[in-house]
This record gives sequence, structure tokens and C-alpha cells, in this order.
Amino acid sequence: MGRHKEQGGARQGFDVADAAPLLLDPHGLVSGWTAHAERLLGHGAAEAVGRKFADLLEAGDAERMEDLLHRCSAGGDWTGLMTALHRDGHPVPVSVRVAPATAPQGRPAVLVLLSELGDGARGWDMSRGVLEQIVVGNPIGIAIVDPELRYVWSNAALERWGGGPGRSRLGLRVADVQPGMDSEAVEERMRHVLETGEQVVGYEYVGRVRSAPLRETAQMLSFTRIEDDRGDPMGVYYTVVDVTDRHRARQRLALLDRAGQYIGRTLDVMTTAQELADVAVPGLADFVTVDLLETVLRGAEPVPEPLAGSERVPLRRAGHRSLYEDLPRTAVDSGAVVSYLTDSPPVWCLTTGESWRQEQLDPLAVEWAAGAPDGRESTFLELGLQSVMIVPIRARGVTLGLTTFFRRRQSPFDPDDLHLAEDLVSRAAVCVDNARRYTRERDAALVLQRSLLPRRLPDQDAVEVAACYRPADELTGLGGDWYDVIPLAAARVALVVGEVPGHGIDAAAAMGRLRTAVRTLAAIDLPPEEVLAHLDDLASRSARDDGDGEGDDGGGRGSSVGSACVYVVYDPADGRCTMAAAGHPAPAVVAPDGTVGFVDLPQGPPLGVGGPPFEAVEVSLAEGSTLVLHTDGLLAYGGDGVEESGRERLRRALEGMARELRPSCQAVVDALVPARPEDDVALLMARTRRLASEQIAAWELSPDPAVVADARRTAQDQLSRWGLDEEVKFTTELLVSELVTNAIRHASGRVRLRLIRERTLVCEVLDGGASAPHLRHPRAMDEGGRGLLLVSQLAERWGTRFVPDGKIIWAEQPLTTPPE
Repeated sequence: MGRHKEQGGARQGFDVADAAPLLLDPHGLVSGWTAHAERLLGHGAAEAVGRKFADLLEAGDAERMEDLLHRCSAGGDWTGLMTALHRDGHPVPVSVRVAPATAPQGRPAVLVLLSELGDGARGWDMSRGVLEQIVVGNPIGIAIVDPELRYVWSNAALERWGGGPGRSRLGLRVADVQPGMDSEAVEERMRHVLETGEQVVGYEYVGRVRSAPLRETAQMLSFTRIEDDRGDPMGVYYTVVDVTDRHRARQRLALLDRAGQYIGRTLDVMTTAQELADVAVPGLADFVTVDLLETVLRGAEPVPEPLAGSERVPLRRAGHRSLYEDLPRTAVDSGAVVSYLTDSPPVWCLTTGESWRQEQLDPLAVEWAAGAPDGRESTFLELGLQSVMIVPIRARGVTLGLTTFFRRRQSPFDPDDLHLAEDLVSRAAVCVDNARRYTRERDAALVLQRSLLPRRLPDQDAVEVAACYRPADELTGLGGDWYDVIPLAAARVALVVGEVPGHGIDAAAAMGRLRTAVRTLAAIDLPPEEVLAHLDDLASRSARDDGDGEGDDGGGRGSSVGSACVYVVYDPADGRCTMAAAGHPAPAVVAPDGTVGFVDLPQGPPLGVGGPPFEAVEVSLAEGSTLVLHTDGLLAYGGDGVEESGRERLRRALEGMARELRPSCQAVVDALVPARPEDDVALLMARTRRLASEQIAAWELSPDPAVVADARRTAQDQLSRWGLDEEVKFTTELLVSELVTNAIRHASGRVRLRLIRERTLVCEVLDGGASAPHLRHPRAMDEGGRGLLLVSQLAERWGTRFVPDGKIIWAEQPLTTPPE
């Protein structure tokens, strides 16, 4: 029948009101033609009569005419669809009824009724039987309720949702048929359709129905109002389609999407494990536990615990989440040891790396974890656990731990649930392993950095010091902030605070190199601006040697380029403080009366980036003033984050500081910095002291060799007044003699001798020379050159430093008698 479907030989109701009739003889020739047929196909009677009717049809339908004529000759009829050809050649889809008939002369004939199937055509006259076939045999659940929302009819497909056959529903409402269903929500939509006539399509109901009381299902419902001839509502018919599979697939995707958003937000192993448990409840399970190997929590490479000869396998509880308050009955705190029996399913999963599922737990079996806090082992019946899945946490082919999923009242876990759990855990495993590896690197970097920072601040009398260091949180990573206190000659002290860009072990190593360089430069007693200039050259050379020159920000591999530093030298003899900065915040100063100010310190460029030369400033500090040196992380929190806002917050914190320096240092950091900051913070506080006038003795000497003997006697008298022993006097006499003699012989201008009695005895000689002395090793017959050699042998330390009006050569020797 060509492309049209034949409707069999069964007699169907056919509306003849608009049909075009025509007669055929037993051979299929047109014997009677009507005006209606002419309007339908365009052929006049003269053209059509005598032609084969098959010539008026498409080829496929024309081939069937011989069989249809034979059926009519046997007394049968046929109804179906065909495609006729219009006189102008275009196809005309028609519904056709072919039946035996009698011609006016009593001869046998065939009656053909043609009804056009175009737009607006009435087409089939659907009989009750046809409609019943459609609705009764439909796989979609269909029901009709009256205006009181009581069932008046339903098809057999609706029985799949429970509630019995259709006749048992008559007169009942949804709540009577489905007691566990939210009938109010369904009937609310029915009433809306009755009142407004608006159709509700695609309403999704999720809940439990009588056919599946233990499993959540999803149905798609559509509601349409039924009206009488006057348009008054007679009731509502609705359809029901089970979309549980689609709903569960959407739930799975939503759960995995939620896992991607919430698991792995930090680089902390315990937090990541807890996030896994939080995401899985209640979307997948009622109770979830996450247990990890001890080595994983320490950040070490995961090595499976040995099982041979062991009755229990210990892990640590890293996370758990329950939907019910009474589950678990014996709670295991996070971080506590959890031991599983060797022959238990968790240990099997741990050793094989494979998942395990049991739809129904043995209610009388004892839980697998041993060593309950109360010493009492519970059965699964007592715990109310019915179904379980155990999924190993594996990353890079190594098992890190176990995730156990339990259900209490939901339907048992099926294979699809296990696949979802494995996908969920595999995503979390990557985050757990990343956190583990980060923990290892962070711990190593923290150990390295703390080993490079001062373990204890050195003893000296120039300042009272306290320091506080707070590392960055796990997301940012450990940085390269540092501080140092370096004793200098003549009771002076150098205070240093700096930071290296970047994070991790590389930053800690770069910080160590920079700190070592600062100590080396401080040992040769260079002024602050020259120390920074040498550090700047060092950072530039290191960048070139490491290949970090162009196109690198200096922080990627722990380079010193871009590092910041402030270097301060304080002299307790006169309270003068000299400082210079390279891309670093200026220190704050807390006066003895508690007022807070900030040093107007020129900001030099960060180390290694190039720029103008560094400048130093000199300020005079009253005794009891507190210098506050800090990295920029201290000013980065609160307000709008700009430096002025940070300074104001620091000012308020310092104004309220206590007298004791150490607790005050910690209190300032706590007040300004969160417990887990985004950047490292280092704070160094130094309260200034002054040397008493009786601890210093100074004399101006004329540049005459004859004054050397006077200088020796004057120094001896001062040492006697200080009560020092004869050994110190003898050594000091030799040092004074050699240093003053060298100054008069090799330099010009003024000569000054100064003795400082502190923890050590310092002998200083200032002259107007600009060249540094050199230690020589004279031969046996040389007449000179032994002065500095003698000084180096007598003094514990000696050196040279340059001042604006010349240079100072100093020698230091220990004191056995403490100062008064």
C-alpha cells in the first residue's frame, strides 16, 4: 500500500458525509463517477468512466487493486489509506473504503468511497472500540476523576503503581489508593485544572508509592480538564509515566557535581575526608565513614599496613557523617584509631583494592570494627544497618584508605549505587592524595624554614626583643618570611625582617640563602644602605645563574628576585638608629609614653629588580622605645586592604600593648591576622636600652706618637675604676698601644680612643683614614707589620667599620667579671 499503512479488513466506522462515492465494475473499471469525485481528483465524468481505477492511484496502491477486487467479489470489504493522483499530477492522500455493491441493472459492482485527508479533513470517525483500544492498551497510566476528585475510570496500566484494579478504585480518592503519597500536592493541581481549565503538563512527583514502599520513585503526571457540551467541567483526566531511572540519573549527576564543588576545597587531608562524608549523606547513604592509613595522615607515601600475624588492621577515622542522631551508637572521633578484624570485608577491600557490596546485612552479625569505646560489640540489627558498600580510596594505583556506605531505611544498594560510589570516591581520592602530598611538602618546608629562623634570639644588652612568626594556610602554602637579630661590635645590634616571593620549599630555601647573606654582610659591619646594595647585586646574579631573568616574577622557583627587606642598626651608646628598606614596610615606633608613629623611611626597590640606590635614614630613639618591624602580611587584613588602613589597625593594636614584650608581640599578631592567613607574617619587636655613662669612656688624642704611653695609662686607670682583673688590664694595654700607634702612624686627622664595658670589653680607635687595614704575616727579620697580627691574637674578635668622618678599628675581649 505504498507509504500508507493498511488498516486490515476489519470493519471500521467510516464517516460517509464528506466521502466522494464512485462505482467500479468487477474488473476495476470506473462505471459511475460523481461531481464530488470530480472536485476531489479533477477528472470529469467523460474522462474517468471506462478507465481503470488503478490508473488514478500511485503505483504502489494501484498494484493492490486486483487483490481488493477479488476480496469484494468474495463478499469482503476493506478500509484503509491510499494516495490518489489529481488530474494535474499532484498526490491526494485519501482514506478509502472498498465494499461490494449492486449496479442499477442488478449486475455486481464495487463501491468506492474516497475521503480527503488534508488539513481540516474529518478523517477517521473514531468509534468507542477504537478509543478503548487506545486508552485501555496504552502502557501509560491513565485515570479520570470527577469534580470531587474521586475515581470514575482508570486503565490497566495504572495498576502498576499499586492500589488494585480499576473497579476497586471507583469512588475513592488518591489518598485512599496511595496512602504513602503526598496526595495534597497532587489534588492541589487537580483543583487548579478544574477551576482554571489550564492544563498541567510534566509535573514530577518524587516519593514512595504502594508498589515500591521502600524505594523512592519518580512519576511524571499531566492533568487535563474534561468538559461537557456547554463547557462546564466534568472532571479531570491525568496520565502517569514512571521516570524513576531518569530521576536517579539526574540525582547521580547532581551528587557528582556537588562533589566537584565541595570536595577538595582545602589541602588538608582530614578536611577533605570529612567533605567526602558530608557530600554522600543523605544523597547516597544514611551513614558514611572515611578511614585512612596512618601514613596518609602524616603526608608520607602510603604503604599498606602489614597483615601477617595481625588480628586487627588499624586505620584512623578521618571523617564520618550520619543522617540519624543514634547512628553510630558508639561514635569514633576523627583522628582516633579504628581497628578492623583481619577476616572482615573492610580488610579484604583494603588488601585487594576492590569494592564490596551486600544488599542485606546479616542482622545478627557483629560490626567489623573492634575495640568499641564502651567495650561492647553491637550487631547490625542493634545498629539498624541493613545494606552496605565498601569502596577503597585509591590514587595513582595505591590504596589510601576505605569509605564505607550504610543504609538503614532506604532501599538496598544496587549495582548502580556501587558505580556511583566508586566514581564519587575516585574523585575524592585525587583530592585526598593531593592533600597528602601537599602535607608532606608543607611539613618539609616548615621544618626547613624553622631550622633557618633563629631558634633563640641572641643575648645582648642593646635591645629587649620578641618575635612571632605565623605561616600561611594550606591553600596558599608556606612562604619565605623571616627575621633575625645580629649582635654587632661596640654593643650595637642589627635587626632584620624580610620576605621572599613564592611559597613552599623553594621559597624557604631562598629565604635561607638571603638570611645567610645578610649575616655575612653584617659581620663586616657595613651600613644599612650598603648591605641592601650588596643583597640587590646578589639577587640579580642568582637570577641570572638560575635562568630566572627575563619573563619571571622571581617567585616561581624560590629566586631572591623581588624579595623585600628592612635592615636596622641600633647603637645603645647614643640611642641612634640607622635603617634602610628594599620594597618593605617602614617600621613603627612605640614611644615610652605609648604613642605610636611610623618612620619616614624612603622605599627602595625590591631586591634584584633594579632602580635607584638605597637610602638610609637616622633617627634618635629614647630609652624604652619599641621598634616594630614586620612583613606586609601583618597589614593585609581588615578594612580595604590598603597600607594606610593596615597602618591604622596596627597603630590601634600597638597603643593597647602590654608592658611585657613577648605576650604583646603575640597579641598584636592575634589581633591583626587570622589563625590561617593567606600570607606568612613575621613580627619583630625590639625595646631599646641605653648604656650607662659609666660604661663608656672616650678620649680625644693628638696625632703625636708621644700620646701612646698616655693612652695606655689612661686606659689602665679606667679599667681599675671598673674593677677589672689584671689579665684584662694587660691585654687591653697591648691592644690600646697597637691600635693607637697604627692610627697615628698610618692615618691623618683626629684620633679618638673609646672603651665600652658591656658583656665584653670593646676597645675602639677612630682615625680619619679611608683605607681599611690588612692583616699581614711578617717574616722573622721584618721590623714592622706585627700590630694587627698581635691584635688578632689577643682579641676574641676584631674588625673595621667606616663612619662619615673616617674609620674605626675595634677589638673585643670577653669579661670574666660581670658588669656592676
